[in-house]
Amino acid sequence: MGILRSPQEAIIWIFAILIAITIHEASHAWMADRLGDPTPRNAGRLTLNPIAHIDPIGAIMFVIARIGWAKPVPINPAYFRKPRRDDFLVSAAGPASNIVTALIMAFILKGLLLLSPPMGHAADTPTALFFATKVAYISVWLNVGLAFFNLIPVPPLDGSGILMSILPPHMAMSYRRIAPYGILILLALFFTGIIGRVLFPLIDGVVGVMLG
Repeated sequence: MGILRSPQEAIIWIFAILIAITIHEASHAWMADRLGDPTPRNAGRLTLNPIAHIDPIGAIMFVIARIGWAKPVPINPAYFRKPRRDDFLVSAAGPASNIVTALIMAFILKGLLLLSPPMGHAADTPTALFFATKVAYISVWLNVGLAFFNLIPVPPLDGSGILMSILPPHMAMSYRRIAPYGILILLALFFTGIIGRVLFPLIDGVVGVMLG
């Protein structure tokens, strides 16, 4: 982690970030739309255009500290025929899409590595091939990280929506009361290092399996 070391590294991370957050947010929008909620479509979020999903401050934080956020997709559960089931599906769509994206990027990365020169001949690697390889590698790590981070059951992350949709209604109502304090809880988990100690080994393990 840490601050990016060069403009080239920043550009590579920007590409990987745009891929990850665009697919994540578009998947929320697509699932809600399929379940009868026109709100994301009306808000222009049913698209793979990254501009529709970028939160400027969140994007800057992604580039600087590799921790950031996108604009939440507006959802109106009143349109859902089965609110608890549909809330679960919409919440889970984002993390699930990132895992699928990570698997696809891992497959692409393995193909790109077959085209790369042998070790010790990095200077012979075409610039486009080197760029694509780095984007694919970072995308695997970033998408797995984004999926697991969003599964933390603290509002406003997707994990809270998943948890509330499977808890008994009275427990879900009680749990919903922590929503105003969600950001403070996440900041506390981040600055105390709890998120890093729990998530990073898990992310590294899953990425290791994907890359074989």
